Amino acid sequence: MRKIVTLLLCYFVTLSALAQIGEHRNDFAIGINGGYQLSNVGFVPRVSQGLLGGFSGGLSMRYVCEKYFNTICSVQGEVNFAQAGWKESILDEADQPVINATTELPEEYSRTINYVQVPIFAHLAWGREQRGAQFFFQVGPQFGYYLSESTKSNFNWEDRNMYDRVNPTCAQDTMAVEHKFDYGIAVGGGLEYSVPHVGHFQLEGRYYYGLGNIYGDTKRDYFAKSNLGSIVVKLTWLFDITRTKR
Repeated sequence: MRKIVTLLLCYFVTLSALAQIGEHRNDFAIGINGGYQLSNVGFVPRVSQGLLGGFSGGLSMRYVCEKYFNTICSVQGEVNFAQAGWKESILDEADQPVINATTELPEEYSRTINYVQVPIFAHLAWGREQRGAQFFFQVGPQFGYYLSESTKSNFNWEDRNMYDRVNPTCAQDTMAVEHKFDYGIAVGGGLEYSVPHVGHFQLEGRYYYGLGNIYGDTKRDYFAKSNLGSIVVKLTWLFDITRTKR
């Protein structure tokens, strides 16, 4: 709870800092977003991993409140369905794939965790407001709630090759997600192009760092840390509902 309170305080302090005397705006837009997400989990003890690909997309909303000098200040939020998780790199000391004695194939394992994710951003932009291009930067908290999970592997747990693995940590392979609620910080930037009567098109790159753990982190638990991290490339379309008369 202390982490959540600190996260919210930092966010609202950022919003307060934007509440300067400038040109008032009352622009509200709503739309959809979709993109591709690459994620992993920061395990301690370490688990050798690559990046797991998955979908991220849903509903987007933005409220533009002010233009302060050349900075367009707004709040942008999303409600998304997102696929996170991890993909293990099961290698030997020579960085070669570990072969399973039963299947005679390189061992593979991945876990996909489905979430409803809600990022809320302080959104700052520079450039054209209604016709043309602008660059934007946004940062804020992100909250997620666990929906389901699935695993993919090509070997049986009892038959796994533990002799050749350079990283013997594999408790995570049979552990279900324990903490359903996830939270962290998301930061991103990109380009927006606006077309009158059509809408605003955003192309963005984003990074998310989880502050919570998917497994227990007490002294009695196996993992001291198990936080999510992800890189997202996303395209968003927003259509104006209300717009300030200029």
